[in-house]
Amino acid sequence: MPAVDAADGKMLLAIKPAINMTPERLARIQTMFSNRQPDLTVCLENVHKTHNLSAVVRTADAVGIHDVHAIMHLDNPLKSGLRTGTAKGTQNWVNVHKHDELSQALAIFKRQGMQIVATNLSDRAVNYTEIDYTKPTALILGQEKYGISQQALAAADHHVVVPMLGMVQSLNVSVAGALILYQAQQQRLAAGMYGGECKLPIAEQQRLLFERGHPIFAEACRRKGLPYPTVNQQGEIEADELWWQQMQMTDEAWQANQA
Repeated sequence: MPAVDAADGKMLLAIKPAINMTPERLARIQTMFSNRQPDLTVCLENVHKTHNLSAVVRTADAVGIHDVHAIMHLDNPLKSGLRTGTAKGTQNWVNVHKHDELSQALAIFKRQGMQIVATNLSDRAVNYTEIDYTKPTALILGQEKYGISQQALAAADHHVVVPMLGMVQSLNVSVAGALILYQAQQQRLAAGMYGGECKLPIAEQQRLLFERGHPIFAEACRRKGLPYPTVNQQGEIEADELWWQQMQMTDEAWQANQA
């Protein structure tokens, strides 16, 4: 039975030793938190190739972007394969938000007060290094063959180009994205925007600490429909005895208990 505080009748929290959360891993996660840039994002407009999507998400993580947006029209072959939420593989620290229409992502950028930067060779385009990326910014990258839509171009505050001195007029979408995002990182580093207090919501920090620091327990919670517990500053799980008892139940015992 859970321990009970005689004074107020509440269950006492039980703290168990951390599993799969070494001090080194905890420190690395906390450093990542302090470098996240929630006011910087990238939007992929109907990108069709998995390797391009993965490469952009990987670069986003490297420069501190926490949320990536992907516009997936009905004819996009990635639509059924890309899950909303955390990207798979080595990019599982970045949230990928899938939208059916560009207008859904644009509404989010507007609500967050972001300037919209679109890669496009036009009369109003400027060198990508001339933009102030220390401002809240959403970078839109277009589809591999047709580029950015007219809707996105009309919504953009700035059009940018990467100077090309050879015969080709454009770079691979993931390469162009990496150049621009690292320019944003360079400017933000110079402005002291990395490090310091974490800008992510506490709930998001807790989710990542539990899912990435205690993946076995996180999977059990999802399987059993249990709420996530708190992870303390030492990387340990804090939960009452009832939660621990439920964790230790086999799936068969759990299902029988729910019947």
